[in-house]
Amino acid sequence: MTYTRLEKEIIDIYERDRPPEAADIIRLTEETNNNFMQEYPETRPQDETGLPGGMILLDRDLPSIIVPDIHARLDFLLSILLRSDDNGSNTLKGLYKNELQIVCLGDGMHSEGRAYERWNAASKEFLNDYREHGNMDDEMRESLGVMEMVMRLKNECPQNFHFLKGNHENVTNEDDNGNHPYIKYAIEGEMVAEYLEMFYGQDFMMQYYQFERNLPLLAVGKNFLASHAEPAGSYYREEIINYRTNPVAVEGLTWTDNDAAEHGSVAFMLAEYLGPDLDHSFYFGGHRPISSFYDKRADGKYIQIHNPDKFVIVKIDPLKDINLDEDVIEIENAALQIVSDYSG
Repeated sequence: MTYTRLEKEIIDIYERDRPPEAADIIRLTEETNNNFMQEYPETRPQDETGLPGGMILLDRDLPSIIVPDIHARLDFLLSILLRSDDNGSNTLKGLYKNELQIVCLGDGMHSEGRAYERWNAASKEFLNDYREHGNMDDEMRESLGVMEMVMRLKNECPQNFHFLKGNHENVTNEDDNGNHPYIKYAIEGEMVAEYLEMFYGQDFMMQYYQFERNLPLLAVGKNFLASHAEPAGSYYREEIINYRTNPVAVEGLTWTDNDAAEHGSVAFMLAEYLGPDLDHSFYFGGHRPISSFYDKRADGKYIQIHNPDKFVIVKIDPLKDINLDEDVIEIENAALQIVSDYSG
């Protein structure tokens, strides 16, 4: 696929007024699962059974963009990808030209507080067996739209685009394999699972469940680590690589609450994966919302960046030390301008 074709598909997803067609997203999910099996072992070391493991080894020479929890924010992802820089280029072009890499910290689905009223209305639809489902359709237009973008990016730029598993990557709302049912503004986990089974069917549920199982847990850069949540414990390489049979590691990198991690877990992980020089390395995560650009935990080495009210990303230059005040940035919501420029 050419850059121009992918750009059009991403904008079309943003502008679409309905969730994706079942046949289309089933086919896309199956394609993505097949492509996961082709990932280079040099980038994603294989587990004991030969499957791609839970750790991504990023290119140490490429600039990195870390994207916190998206939570169905189509405009956030669109702005990251297609917002023009001062040179008339954008992040998507950089991916295609092998000039940069992106690491998303998971939680693609389930809008948060901005859609509280919609969740409340969708709850009534759920209790009425989705005889009417306009509010839930709109939620799934955004949630599945984000994940459709994610899958298309992964398929087109497999070496440079990575999406880690978060606690919201649990389409069946299971309470197993390191997953837990999700409830926040409504009973989102159960509502989404029933909607998808009703309108997309078992084939989709099986394919998408496998897609979630195929997502890695940990990204290892030149001077940083990244996972969805703060590491609850200290996990050796083999534990992360063999994550499919290690639910403790899955839970420990996706569900950790503030102040729930073992003391020293972040320092251990940095030393285990990056070496003993902790002065110039950081561990980035999302999961728990913050109100600033970033919050520090674990003696200043674990950096939380999930602000649901802002478009915050981290841009890391491999040629210099990380400077949090310069490298954690807020970008503008450029979605409407992007669509206008494309249409014009």
